[in-house]
Amino acid sequence: MDQQELEDRLVEFAANIVRLIELLPSIIAGRHFAHQLVRSGTSPALNYGEARGAESRKDFIHKNKIILKELRETLINLKIIDIVDLTGDNKTLLKQLLKESDELVSIFVATLKSLGNN
Repeated sequence: MDQQELEDRLVEFAANIVRLIELLPSIIAGRHFAHQLVRSGTSPALNYGEARGAESRKDFIHKNKIILKELRETLINLKIIDIVDLTGDNKTLLKQLLKESDELVSIFVATLKSLGNN
């Protein structure tokens, strides 16, 4: 996968996070997770754009670490939403996002390993 394909994948992930947020109920927990997800779930796409324009290798690695951190946060939020069943009958998008966030975490773990930073 090249950089543009990964960026497109992250943008689609962010768009699907926004779609999921719209499905969450307007209860305290739903609003809480909506606020969490809008930040952590859209951040990887935005930070990847920054990483592609990094000024140095160190800057590139740092931005990729932030992306990984945000993806892990998003994955945990999605798992909690799934466990407490905040999406009701609208599970399809949630399941897709759980799978995609897990795959994206793996991609960025591998990227950082290849760059020599654990």
